[in-house]
Amino acid sequence: MATGCNAAVAVPPHKRSDTETASAIEISGWRLTSTSLPISNGAEIDACQAEVGINLPEMFFGNNSLILEWFGPESDIGTPPTRPDSQEDVGDTKAGNGPLWRYEFRAQDALKRVHQGPSEPGDGCVKVGHAEAWLKSRTGPAAESPMPDMVEVKPYDWTYTPLYSGHTSLPSGLDNDGFGPADPENPQHEIPIAELQRPDPILFYAEIPLYEDELHDNGLSILTIRIRVMPESLFILFRFTLRVDGVLFRNFDTRIYHSFVRNPPLVVRDIRGWETSYKTLKSLLPNPEDLSPLADPQWIARMLASMPTSSTMDRSSRRSTGWKGLGARVEVLDLSKLVNQAEGELSDGINALKLVDEKQD
Repeated sequence: MATGCNAAVAVPPHKRSDTETASAIEISGWRLTSTSLPISNGAEIDACQAEVGINLPEMFFGNNSLILEWFGPESDIGTPPTRPDSQEDVGDTKAGNGPLWRYEFRAQDALKRVHQGPSEPGDGCVKVGHAEAWLKSRTGPAAESPMPDMVEVKPYDWTYTPLYSGHTSLPSGLDNDGFGPADPENPQHEIPIAELQRPDPILFYAEIPLYEDELHDNGLSILTIRIRVMPESLFILFRFTLRVDGVLFRNFDTRIYHSFVRNPPLVVRDIRGWETSYKTLKSLLPNPEDLSPLADPQWIARMLASMPTSSTMDRSSRRSTGWKGLGARVEVLDLSKLVNQAEGELSDGINALKLVDEKQD
């Protein structure tokens, strides 16, 4: 059921489906499916560990996912059945009416983007153990605290930092998932914050954990997804948060936005990475005696975003580890190009069949 209230926004036709493990909504040519199950069992963990090649986080939700599917502007996906007695449900589609674009978020794919092997500049590998003394030997005044030097401690990044923003699984083989650089002069190439702050009805919401690890009691590493669907748009926040006690904080966010009412149909992907020293962020606590905000990913992200980007997002800063995930970029995928591509492939196929028929005649 929709929540919130805003009479000015009309709610379009849509269909919902909810089970104990999955929820889905079909709306405006889209099918969005969230799956949320308990922590993976031993057999599932062994299989995934063999696949990704590293030890898995303590809490691994290998069956969880978020899948976005777009069926095109002419699709009837999301339109209620015309017959009142129809048994049609979410997931029922006409023959041949498959998605033109599919984008997925999965824990296994995120772990495949965790650095493995000897560390190189930009990998952001960090060390714990005697961290306080280590930091004291490498830091200056609080306002100018440099980040600790990168030190390889394991054959993979044990903090589970993924350079992963979801991935396009259909069509396959697209460079950069089909996204290109956004035009900073085009207002449609940015996420409209004011629109997302409106009290529009929320037709669909899900929060999905992918993995979490306490880093052997040395901090926190957590990866989660949130999605909400409003009458005119969908918005996703895919967030990785890292705290290494006494060393650093790191945040890697991917935001996905799509408007159901704008033309051309664009998907905006906003990717941002921040980090700062543990000492610097700890100094921002409202109550120095209360350390609980240091375990709150939302508070950590909010504080990092409030700090000067020159100190939190600049890889060349002397206060930075040089981690390659730092910085910000906005990218855009034009879904109408996928329609043109599909129509072109269909036309080529029809012409090829005609040539075969002509030769047989």
